Amino acid sequence: MSTETDWVYRVDEPHGSEGWRPYGDHPERWRGTITTDDPNEDAEYVAALVVTDLVSEWDRRGAVRKHVRVIVWEDQEGAGPEEAAFTVEIQPDIDGE
Repeated sequence: MSTETDWVYRVDEPHGSEGWRPYGDHPERWRGTITTDDPNEDAEYVAALVVTDLVSEWDRRGAVRKHVRVIVWEDQEGAGPEEAAFTVEIQPDIDGE
């Protein structure tokens, strides 16, 4: 019996009145699938992996942190966060600290 689960993720950024769009100049970089085989490695775990990678890239490039959301679905990408297994939104510090 296989315990593997495919988690599909996407990182989006706000796009004014149009809502959200895929993040960055190369959005394919921030969209993909992570397969886990441990029941404890759930959608929240996958989102944490993606956020860690994203923050590491910002730090490595000396980039300002952006307002983004990470959406994780089980098995296949849904239409939006309402169908997601987990969604987390990251907002930059608004007080400049």
